[in-house]
Amino acid sequence: MAKRFRLNLSRKERRNLLLGLAFISPWIFGFLAFMVYPIYVSLRLSFSRYSGFGEPIWIGLENYRTLLGDGLFWQSLYNTLYYTALAVPMGVVASMIIALAMNQPVREVSIYRTILYLPSVLPIFALAFIFVWLMNPRYGLLNFILVQLGLPSINWLGDPAWAKFSIVLLAQLGAGQVALIYLAGLRAIPRDLYDAAKLDGAGVWRQFWHITLPLMTPVILYSVILGLTLGLQVFVQAYIMTEGGPNNSTLFYVYYLYQNGFQYSQMGYASAMAWVLFVISLILAMLVFRWSRRWVHYELS
Repeated sequence: MAKRFRLNLSRKERRNLLLGLAFISPWIFGFLAFMVYPIYVSLRLSFSRYSGFGEPIWIGLENYRTLLGDGLFWQSLYNTLYYTALAVPMGVVASMIIALAMNQPVREVSIYRTILYLPSVLPIFALAFIFVWLMNPRYGLLNFILVQLGLPSINWLGDPAWAKFSIVLLAQLGAGQVALIYLAGLRAIPRDLYDAAKLDGAGVWRQFWHITLPLMTPVILYSVILGLTLGLQVFVQAYIMTEGGPNNSTLFYVYYLYQNGFQYSQMGYASAMAWVLFVISLILAMLVFRWSRRWVHYELS
């Protein structure tokens, strides 16, 4: 039978408790000041009209009702979900391919790992500026390659049909960071399984499909949740590269939230958008975790 919790602590237990609280007090203060309090304030502001100055005016659910009739809100939500639906699967595939390349038994593998990981170390704003040059419709490197292959050039950032996909391509430069986690997962798979599969006549593809992929599903689930979180919060790329254009095709959710809060001085409306994004993120995460029960394998069977 489990021991009941005792409130009457001894002197030594109280001393240890106070000493432990003293050690973690900086974290407790930071958590309350920079997490709990801002969350509480944003929730209160979401029911208010507030410009950032003066006192908030309580308006109830008016901000949320306004969201339902805001065309740009729905456009930004669609752009964000579209971006996430493309960037997350492509990121999983790119990370797996890079991890498999990093796991090859070649002499120069450490050099290759460094080269493949290096783009993910660069700040995202630096990569965005580089991509603006690479995707220039007149003298960009990508269009130069397309022309050399006999293909028509593309206005990557100026055509609404290609603008979101261009930012999806930029996101794949960060696949090297997740690939290191994939690499750790690959190295943790017992080599005996591959040796047994070879004795049974299984080729490289069958080994990957029946051994590598099932045992990597927990890592894949982690990367999907991480990619989902980052995808729903995409901001810097659109802010630097397109400013939401052309024709609002890259007006992502957080960028529109930023515009309302810091350009249009509608902090209450922006807070309501933030809470809607939180609910959407929570629902999608729950759906992914529920879906993962069908395909994630946490142990050998």
